[in-house]
Amino acid sequence: MGKRLSLRARLLLAVAALAAVGLLVADVATYSSLRSFLLDRTDSTLDETAHTLRRPGPGGGIRFAPPGTFVQVRSLDGATVIATLPGATVPGESVPSPAMPDTVTPPAGQTTDGEAVTYFTVPGEEGGGEYRVRASIAEDDRAMLVLATSLSDVSSTLDRLLLIELVVTAVVLGAIIALGLWLVRLGLRPLEEIGGTASAIAAGDLSRRVEHADERTEVGRLGLALNVMLARIEASFRAQEASERKLRRFVADASHELRTPLSAVRAYAELYDRGAAERPDDLERSMRGISRESERMSVLVEDLLLLARLDDGRPLECEPVRLDEVVGEAVETAQTVDPERRIELHAETAVVVGDRVRLRQIVDNLLANVRAHTPPGTPASVSVTRRNGSAEIAVADSGPGLDEEHLQHVFERFYRADPSRARASGGVGLGLAIVSAVAEAHGGSASVSSVPGEGTTFTIALPLAADAAA
Repeated sequence: MGKRLSLRARLLLAVAALAAVGLLVADVATYSSLRSFLLDRTDSTLDETAHTLRRPGPGGGIRFAPPGTFVQVRSLDGATVIATLPGATVPGESVPSPAMPDTVTPPAGQTTDGEAVTYFTVPGEEGGGEYRVRASIAEDDRAMLVLATSLSDVSSTLDRLLLIELVVTAVVLGAIIALGLWLVRLGLRPLEEIGGTASAIAAGDLSRRVEHADERTEVGRLGLALNVMLARIEASFRAQEASERKLRRFVADASHELRTPLSAVRAYAELYDRGAAERPDDLERSMRGISRESERMSVLVEDLLLLARLDDGRPLECEPVRLDEVVGEAVETAQTVDPERRIELHAETAVVVGDRVRLRQIVDNLLANVRAHTPPGTPASVSVTRRNGSAEIAVADSGPGLDEEHLQHVFERFYRADPSRARASGGVGLGLAIVSAVAEAHGGSASVSSVPGEGTTFTIALPLAADAAA
């Protein structure tokens, strides 16, 4: 299979072919119209000559023929030549005679003046060009009058017209091809830019876009649509890269967090193998350590499983929950755990639809975060309010606060603003990630605001029962 032509070449060939056909049709129509007009004029001249020859009197009668006009008189059947009148040639010149047929077919039908007429064309003798012949029979005639005149002027005019048409057609066709080439190049330039953009994107430059896309043109609208598609692809690709980075970091952090308690369990098991079973103090220490580290691993695994279930979109329990009661229970437990810390509670009655256990876990995690990241005895406040169809839980402390960099990452998994304190308190950086995930699973959101040196406030917004049911 041969090499296919480019789009530019095909468009140019189509324009050239269409222009050539149009010009050819125009040339043929012009040539035919002019030829028909000239022949009709010649026929009219022959009619006038015939009428002149037939008029009686001093200027008429079949006694002579005008110069350059061939005149014959034939029998009614057109087979016998009765006479060829004088004046059939121009005086002083030798005009070739027409090559008349042996028999001239008698004309059929009659004109308005009672004369039967027929017209035809014959060649000249000895290559003398063509002649236009008129054969007629009047009502009172006993013979056929045949007139012929040379078509040399007609042929000369038509030849000149043909030459002019050829030259004009060639010039116009060349101009159309040149203009078409320029227009095709101009029209395909945006497609070339789109191709260049696609090549750059394929090479890895996802920020490239189609420039100068005009929505008023088809190619411009294609460029705009391509830009929208490229923006979405780039956003999706960036999101995928970010997700992969988070996944890699998540796996690495999870492995690191599990390695620590596993190493501790292994160390206690080795202590047991080295004879701790025979020493009651060492045995108790080993068992207590194994139990503590196992519990820590269980908490970590449970948190990871919870986040995995929330990521998969698995449904939670859906029942009406008095949010003020849940928050009150969590505050009471926190005061029991840390009696030296004063926690103020301001709770309005608010009912939401959700999982009571997970909602309690949100408040427990926020209060645990206060204990882990503020000095002992630092006061805190918890409130439940209704606002714009939502129930808001706000947990505020008067601790050291967070700077802008930490605020952007507090809800990320395994993120620690203070790694040393988190390790000491047993945290692994999943508490606030669970808070955010559970809030979103309930159709709500989690946010944080902080002023360094003044404290931090975490806010959880959840739809009220009527909105949540809808």
